[in-house]
Amino acid sequence: MQTLNVALGDRAYPIHIGRSLLGRADLILPHLRTRRVAIVTNDTVGPLYLEVLSTALAQAGVGVSAVSLPDGEAYKDWETLNRIFDMLLAERCERSTTLIALGGGVVGDMGGFAAACYQRGMPFIQVPTTLLAQVNSSVGGKTAINHPLGKNMIGAFYQPRLVLADIDTLATLPDRELSAGLAEVIKYGLIRDPEFLAWLEQNLERLVARDADALAYAIERSCRNKAEVVAADETEQGERALLNLGHTFGHAIETGLGYGEWLHGEAVAAGTMMAAELSRRLGWLGEAEVARVGALFERARLPVWGPLLGAERYLELMAHDKKVEAGRLRLVLLRELGRAVIHGDAQQTDIAAAIEARCR
Repeated sequence: MQTLNVALGDRAYPIHIGRSLLGRADLILPHLRTRRVAIVTNDTVGPLYLEVLSTALAQAGVGVSAVSLPDGEAYKDWETLNRIFDMLLAERCERSTTLIALGGGVVGDMGGFAAACYQRGMPFIQVPTTLLAQVNSSVGGKTAINHPLGKNMIGAFYQPRLVLADIDTLATLPDRELSAGLAEVIKYGLIRDPEFLAWLEQNLERLVARDADALAYAIERSCRNKAEVVAADETEQGERALLNLGHTFGHAIETGLGYGEWLHGEAVAAGTMMAAELSRRLGWLGEAEVARVGALFERARLPVWGPLLGAERYLELMAHDKKVEAGRLRLVLLRELGRAVIHGDAQQTDIAAAIEARCR
């Protein structure tokens, strides 16, 4: 097991990464206020892993309540969120009860948002079971639900007390979901870690084949990158926005097509290609570098072309992005491979041209 620390002063917390961690109640107990937890999972993950986690906790003397949500981005909404509150109230959970999110990014986001809201805040633990959640959404305290006009537009910054990433859960992850997680792994290399980017280019096939050592290294390196950024800029006033490379374009794809049609990582990959194309048009990247980014995504079995929504529709959806400031769209672009910047001066015509160039 490897352990990282998210350095947030008195709200610092560990990230444990390893194998056979779901049955390790000893890793969870130090982070509970009382010997009672409420587990939020979904109908896919629950049958696979809920019993292992709940049994380990029960044997350690912890009372366990649980709720299972329908699986998928389409259910990341108020109605489904209320099912968590219904369980917490029906089970008479208290402010000191710890909520544990057992699942992928949707479960983690909704569980964290529920924890932030219930009785104005209850302790929260992330147990991510997808690659995307292990390397990205479980770390950093972003919690949210979607709105028909925009993805993740309603939420809160609310840090967990612990992240427990059991690599064994990736064995049951569908290939498409694994690839979606690789989009976020590749992102770290592109925005701030050129050495990791070079490693990915040498080892991508090992990750696709689920080589345990390669996955452990990629998860640890990704989490280390994110932990450093979050510690420096918890509420995304500056550097943390760089973690959104490809997301402004990608969120437009997810919202425009309907939540769940494309997985988040798929949309991020296509969105990153749009960001790379715009970076090329600004004179920051060459054609060979854009091709290099595309080749990496293709080897990860990810899309490198966005859907044909029309540039006008993309721009309309992107206007709801959280990085819009004083009505100005601020995009995360690449000055070079391994160094991202926030750029608020791109012309609408250039953005539209980049979108059109990367859609099929």
